Amino acid sequence: MATASADNAVKEHPLAVTAVLSVVGYALVVGTFLGWVPGRVFPDLSLTQVNTLSDAIAVVNAVNVLVIAAGWRWIRAGEVRKHAAAMVTSFLLIMVFLVMYLSKIGGGGTKEFVGPAFVYYPYLAMLAIHIILSIVAVPVVLYALVLGVTHTPAELRTQTPHRRVGRIAAGSWLLSLSLGVVTYLLLNQVYGWRYVESATAALVAAPL
Repeated sequence: MATASADNAVKEHPLAVTAVLSVVGYALVVGTFLGWVPGRVFPDLSLTQVNTLSDAIAVVNAVNVLVIAAGWRWIRAGEVRKHAAAMVTSFLLIMVFLVMYLSKIGGGGTKEFVGPAFVYYPYLAMLAIHIILSIVAVPVVLYALVLGVTHTPAELRTQTPHRRVGRIAAGSWLLSLSLGVVTYLLLNQVYGWRYVESATAALVAAPL
């Protein structure tokens, strides 16, 4: 009965649940970038390991683009179960990405683009759009997911804004992930980069 009550609470207050999850996600990312998360939380990564994580993150994001696109196509074809499976899979891939990304930033560092100016500025523009969409899309994606897992297909169609929110969530996340893959290729495969150790990793490495 306690589980059923909890499920009902989530179903009745999807916006509140979305807000809480969003704040937790933002706090983890911002805290990692600013070095507020204890260094022992993350493994101490070498540059080789950072590069490996960068490659893995790009693969996960590329796969996620395909998964979201498939989920979008399935719902347009009326294949609700396949759509739901794709969207849940996409969220799990986002979680995998988040773990790897925070580990890379918290235990290693970031790489800054080094290339010609005619590529540098378009790269910065794409990176900025990628980051802004990633930030803005978080609550939208979470809201669509919370609605999706707590309501029946009939309820989603008639009682919630899931269709509209889901369209915005999928579109913004598709664009963000696609730009993330493009910037990865420019940074890691086409041009060069300069390594910058993260605040957390620097604090761990510093002598006491």
